[in-house]
This record gives sequence, structure tokens and C-alpha cells, in this order.
Amino acid sequence: MPKAAAGEWLAAWALTEPGSGTDAAGMRTTAVRQGDGWVLNGTKMFITQGSVGGFCVVLASTDASRKQKGITAFVVEHGTPGFRASRHIEKMGMRSSDTVELTFEDCYVSDEQRVGELNHGFLDTLAILDRGRVSIGALALGLGEGALEAGVKYAKDRQQFGKPIADFQAIQWMIADSRTELDAARLLVYRAAVMADRDARYSLEASTAKLFASEVGSRVCNRSLQIHGGYGYTREFPVERHLRDAKLCEIGEGTSEVQRMIIARHVLAG
Repeated sequence: MPKAAAGEWLAAWALTEPGSGTDAAGMRTTAVRQGDGWVLNGTKMFITQGSVGGFCVVLASTDASRKQKGITAFVVEHGTPGFRASRHIEKMGMRSSDTVELTFEDCYVSDEQRVGELNHGFLDTLAILDRGRVSIGALALGLGEGALEAGVKYAKDRQQFGKPIADFQAIQWMIADSRTELDAARLLVYRAAVMADRDARYSLEASTAKLFASEVGSRVCNRSLQIHGGYGYTREFPVERHLRDAKLCEIGEGTSEVQRMIIARHVLAG
């Protein structure tokens, strides 16, 4: 942890598997007790910084009969025998982010490398996911703002029929919709962030912010690309990257569909 805090080591966090993401009950990676430690076996998928981090926090099933309530977290350092990045994942966007598949084959860790209580890993994870969803909302907001800025600049510069395309109502309405939606998304993200800072309960607010901001981010990036016309579809302008990167925000830290399930559950329970 001192190395991570000092910036000497990057860290990775491994929950998702080839056959399970949100459905943690379907986790296949196991940790079996052996002497004073544990032996890990399994595969993790879509792990950010999985091949460049100094260590990885790995979620593994320690009691399959208890499903989500039988999952434990372990810290595994890179270089540990039986732990390796088995495949780099080529992605549509976020290409500068290291994303890999991790494999654990009879990987032994001591009990001192267990994080938190036994069988409490997924319950602890839920709190991490709430903060992660606020971060994803902020990421989507930033991508949308960048795309809108690029779209406005292009609309002012691009001449058609003897005047800038910014003078056309069709373009103005796209810009107006983008500005309005981004402002609304910002308020939702800020609300969730403030509640997180105050240690208030904010699962509903985190999901609301993540859902709305991520979908707004994609819509704004798509509109900006449309404003650029044919040039937007090329790599001569940044908006095509904005759109590719923004799409991940609708998937990572729980898909939009999962966020709607969470929001509905909270509303119906209240």
C-alpha cells in the first residue's frame, strides 16, 4: 500500500470473469484453504491495469454454497507464481487503458494477503462500485464536454451555403440539447459526489448519476460527430475517439440496464 500511495505502483481490481460480471454468484475463480494460506485458480476478464500494476485485488469464491456471500478478496503481487496476464484485450475505445485477461493457476497467497473478513469480499465491493459509478459519471461528463466544445468550434468554422453551419437551426438545436443535457448530468454527478464525501447513503444517487451521465455523454459525442459530417467519421478530428471512449461508460461499473434495475428497486422499496 505505501508503494501504491506514493505512485510507485499501479493497482488492479479483478471481479469480472469471462462468464460473469454483475452476476457475482456465477463466479468461477476459487480460493481453497491450504495450510496457512490459499490457492487461487480461475480467470478474470477486462481487468484495467492488469498487466502493468504492481498488485491486483482479486475476488474469489471461498464458499460456493453461499454464492455472493461466499466471496473473499485477496491481494496478489505481480510476479507471484501462477499469476499472469494471459491476454491483452483489443477494444473499440479507451485504447490507452491497459485491459487484460488474468489467469490464476495454483497461485498460492498467504492469509495475510486476504483483504477484509472471510466471505465478505463482494459486500465490501458494493461500496466500491458506488464510488466507481460516480467516477464513471464524471468521466462521461468530461467526454461530453470535450465533444461539445469540438462541435461548437467546428460549427463556427465550417462554411456551407455562404455562412457558418452554426447559423443553421438544425445545428443550433443539437448544440442546445447537448448543453442542456450536460448541465443536468453535471448536477446529478455532483449530488452523488457530495453525498459520497459526506459518507451518506448514496447508492440510488450513484446509479442515477451514472445512468444519465453515461447515456448523455454518448448522445452528445454522437451529435458532435454528426455536426462534423464526413470529417467526424475520420481520424482527422477527435470526436470519433470521444464517441468510442464514451460508449464504455454505458457498460463499465454496471451496464445501463443494471443501473435501471437498481434505481427501480430503490424506488419500489421506498
